[in-house]
Amino acid sequence: MLFTATFSEFYEQFKTSLSDGTFAKLTFAKTIGKTELKNIFIRPFLEENELKLELKFRFQQEELFEIHTIDSAFDRLLPFINNPFLSVILFTTEFDLTYKLNKKRVVSVTDQAPTFGNANEVLLGFLKK
Repeated sequence: MLFTATFSEFYEQFKTSLSDGTFAKLTFAKTIGKTELKNIFIRPFLEENELKLELKFRFQQEELFEIHTIDSAFDRLLPFINNPFLSVILFTTEFDLTYKLNKKRVVSVTDQAPTFGNANEVLLGFLKK
């Protein structure tokens, strides 16, 4: 089962946080069962003065890195929703937004007070240009 529509709405919030300079961190967490892949961390990355995303796939024994455009990262990340991750957390300086699947695979998106007071430094440097 693909969660394209609901994750697309969540991803738009992520893109907005990038464009308005409030993005701090994006993390895929809480896996189903014991998996080799433990987390995916997403952070801004500058390549030839273009803002891209570095995807860090943290496995039990190693870490792999991929660079994607902001739009192509969506297609790369979508298959990991529900396989194996049940939650994705967007940290911004204004709020934390959690995309979560329950046991019946019903999606909920909740916000709460921000964890981070400062936005990502790479993003801020890019936006100042």
